[in-house]
Amino acid sequence: MQAPLPLNRKRFPWRSGNRFELLVDGGHFFPAMLTAIKAAQHYVLLEMYLFESGTIANEFIDALAAATARGARIYVLLDDFGARELHHADRQRLSKTGAHLAFYNPLRYGKLRRNLWRDHRKLLLVDGSVAFTGGAGITDEFAPADPQHWHDVMLAVRGPCVADWHAAFAQVWHLVHNNRGDMPALPLPPNGGNTAPGHSAGRVTLNEPLRMEIKRSLLKHLRNAERRIWIASAYFIPSWKIRRALYQAARQGCDVRLLLPGPHTDHPGVRHAGRRYYSRLLAAGVRIFEYQPRFLHAKILLCDTWVSIGSSNIDRWNFSWNLEANQEVEDHGLAEQVAALFEADFTHSREILAGEWRQRAWHRRALERFWGIIELWLERLSQRRP
Repeated sequence: MQAPLPLNRKRFPWRSGNRFELLVDGGHFFPAMLTAIKAAQHYVLLEMYLFESGTIANEFIDALAAATARGARIYVLLDDFGARELHHADRQRLSKTGAHLAFYNPLRYGKLRRNLWRDHRKLLLVDGSVAFTGGAGITDEFAPADPQHWHDVMLAVRGPCVADWHAAFAQVWHLVHNNRGDMPALPLPPNGGNTAPGHSAGRVTLNEPLRMEIKRSLLKHLRNAERRIWIASAYFIPSWKIRRALYQAARQGCDVRLLLPGPHTDHPGVRHAGRRYYSRLLAAGVRIFEYQPRFLHAKILLCDTWVSIGSSNIDRWNFSWNLEANQEVEDHGLAEQVAALFEADFTHSREILAGEWRQRAWHRRALERFWGIIELWLERLSQRRP
């Protein structure tokens, strides 16, 4: 596979008549996703960054195998790097079920820069009637049986937006297969599967390295927010434009809050690199909360009544190298559900105060500088495109 190229996609429009369901943590979203697969009659599309062997992977493979036995067509698209812990035996099990299995941008020795292109999207779509998107992967880190399971959310989507998710999957599937058309056009139910019409407006937004649609949409809403800007991100290394928009919003009286990982994280270096921005953010009036109980892996954007949930973190790496996908929603009810989740998470977080932050230990400052240099080096590397 050659280095990924722009998909030349058109932006998906806002569509009315959707229903959205917020699913918090693996104890809620895994059962809902598995139930949907077990009810599949026609097809299942699964696109995942993280897919690792374990208890959760076994449950999904078994459900997919049962679906193929019922005659459903299964298409599984995994990122080659994110699926490196999916054992050979499990890959064989998937293939033997009759599922169509593909890997995005297989890793190649000696191809450092090409290996940086990754498919970070998370999508499950069943029979054209329901789609699930968010920040979670098919790994035991999200399993509720683990007391330290990662804190994340998925959004169940029903309505016209499901057809856009179907198109988004098909575009990458064809890209991986060099546009050979080996994935037939799958029939969609009438009205995009919207058998129980909803009342919410939604839009699917996609990111690729040369088309930063999610970033542009975020900047627009940061600049136009009037009441609140609440952001949850597992990795927070914002661009200058995003930082400036946050500064300006806070100085104009908007309630700007960041919910970020605390001591539990899978990439401590990224946390240290992002913390070097705290001083100026705090000085501008931005409130920063670090989640304490578990690893905060969620990616949630809330500006007034606009919500965006999906795979994209607020970091330059996502915007520079990854395929990302978010579901945007304009709905007062969902916005208040998301706000309630934020409020609950704030109570389990440590707020970083400006005075205390200025007194932090010298070795913490040194870690911020060191990882900041690494992050800037990676940023320069990302700017030298193939």
